Amino acid sequence: MTSKERAALRAQANGLEVLFQVGKGGISDALIEQTDGALRTRELIKLRVLTETSPVTPREAAETLAAATGAEVVQVIGGVMVLYRYNPKLHEEKKKIPVKKAAPEKKRYDRVQLKKKSPFEDKKGRDKRIVKKVK
Repeated sequence: MTSKERAALRAQANGLEVLFQVGKGGISDALIEQTDGALRTRELIKLRVLTETSPVTPREAAETLAAATGAEVVQVIGGVMVLYRYNPKLHEEKKKIPVKKAAPEKKRYDRVQLKKKSPFEDKKGRDKRIVKKVK
């Protein structure tokens, strides 16, 4: 993953909610399964490690979960980690968006032939020769 791709993923992850927490139980099989399912449906997820109670550091937890699920660690800041795993099925669905039907064509009427402008008319069609009386 290049640094530009990583930066783009960090930007997307900024607005995400934390899905799972690693607590005093550490990384269990249930957490790995849940993480795998979330990566399958979302591609990009955010997790939190409760640093006071967890037996593993956030970096260790991120690397362990990434190795177990086949994901990549995007970032680890404090107790928060972001994981990414590409899912081609999600990108195929975006390409298969049904095409909207074209709107029915509106009837076009022949344009009415405009009268020719007099050299004495201004842009609004008023006669310039009429002088307004001033009181």
